[in-house]
Amino acid sequence: MRIAILGGTGDIGEGLALRLAADTSHTVVVGSRNESKAADSADSYESRLTNHDIERAIEYADNTTATIDADVVVLAIPPHHVSDVINTLVEQEVLADQVLITPAVGMRGDGAGLHYDPPSTGSITELVAKRAPDSTTVVGAFHNLAADRLADLDADLGVDTLVVADDEEVRQRVIDLGNELTGIRALSAGPLANATEVESVTPLVINIARYNDGMHDVGVKFS
Repeated sequence: MRIAILGGTGDIGEGLALRLAADTSHTVVVGSRNESKAADSADSYESRLTNHDIERAIEYADNTTATIDADVVVLAIPPHHVSDVINTLVEQEVLADQVLITPAVGMRGDGAGLHYDPPSTGSITELVAKRAPDSTTVVGAFHNLAADRLADLDADLGVDTLVVADDEEVRQRVIDLGNELTGIRALSAGPLANATEVESVTPLVINIARYNDGMHDVGVKFS
């Protein structure tokens, strides 16, 4: 399977690229608005994998080119850029029958911490579904993972991630993909209508990390 990570040079994109390359045999493509930035990140990720005795090639391209032949596209981009990126991909006619995964969460901060700030559609996941072509299957996943911990190949993750999608078969495919990552257990949270509850956990987790010593990279585990 060919997986394009748009925004693969950012925090969550970095972690997903490294973990997918380390733990799976799927082709990983780092995407960015700037191809040279994607190239630099891909080279850096390959070097870090080599330092862990993992020899894997990571491909790179601009976001549009990365999307063209991808089976799965991950929108590892800030929530306020989601609509613009999808609109560009639609205009370029490169987003069609792929599975489109979004881990983005709308949040706002104040002196007390971070608070869930969803769009009028109810969640970023539902916003992506509204903007994407009908032939594209949208999935919400990887929302609550600590980016620094994900990118640390020495870290024992031991966390869960929740997956939402209206298409049950595709939801299971993404669950299976998540379970390929060592230390991650992917669980179904049902259809896209449940994305609001899933996304709202992210600011809670970040606030817990803020107010408790030694919990910088805290995650979620259900039992």
